[in-house]
Amino acid sequence: MAERVPGPRLGPGLGLARSLGLLAVLAASSTPVAMAAQPEPTDAGAPSPCPRQQAVRPAPPPPAALAPVPSALTSPAPVPGAAGPAAPGGGAADYRQAIRFTPWGPPLLPHWCVWIEPASGTGPQAWLESRWLSAVEQALASWTALLPITRVDEPERAHLQLLRRRPPRRSDASGRLRASHGRAELTVLEVQRQGGWRLEPSLRVLISPDQRQEAIQATALHELGHGFGLWGHSPDPGDAMAAVPGGRPVLQLTARDRATLDWLRRHPTPFGQPLGTSPAAGADRRP
Repeated sequence: MAERVPGPRLGPGLGLARSLGLLAVLAASSTPVAMAAQPEPTDAGAPSPCPRQQAVRPAPPPPAALAPVPSALTSPAPVPGAAGPAAPGGGAADYRQAIRFTPWGPPLLPHWCVWIEPASGTGPQAWLESRWLSAVEQALASWTALLPITRVDEPERAHLQLLRRRPPRRSDASGRLRASHGRAELTVLEVQRQGGWRLEPSLRVLISPDQRQEAIQATALHELGHGFGLWGHSPDPGDAMAAVPGGRPVLQLTARDRATLDWLRRHPTPFGQPLGTSPAAGADRRP
């Protein structure tokens, strides 16, 4: 996979099991990293929904009219222009008030391409890798029922990479290092695919294999929710996107999870659009 230039990054992770944190760092360079163009597979002449990256570069700050861009921020401190707007009819049916936007807007795409780290199939860890793969595939299936998602076999085709590894420990508010079993990391990039440049969210979702299978599935379900745009937490421990999990792993999305995603997808966003065009209005793109 070709090297990437670092771009603005937002990284909510899970501390204890799940702690929210956002970090945005602006990159100084805008030099694109070129990749060798390769033919794209087609299906009856149609272009691939997940073409390879040809070049990537950091996304420049958005126009001041869209939102201010802080050099760094840590949630849950309020950030002007970065929170999802309130709307009539909210309340207990969803948790829209907890959802954060990037300075560019909500990081949504009309079609997601996901790569999952494969199991090696050999060695003493093979059964653990197979168990991890089965759990994260079940978690992804829950989101695939609601979103247009294609699973790809090459990382260069993916917007989101699901990786089998324990996230590095992080400092909490008191300065103590805490471990977590999952983390989603977002980098905002301008990406060239099939000759055209678009603003894209680039995501790494780290899920530790050192858990029970149900816990792996629940952690993956939660972190994939961040990856697909739900950058915030529900106050209800029964939701998949709960800030603090309940006594039993949540293995399915709840009505509140689905309602919040439905609300989010109705927002305009510049992500996935050709550069220089206006954000797509009404970004509700159901499969």
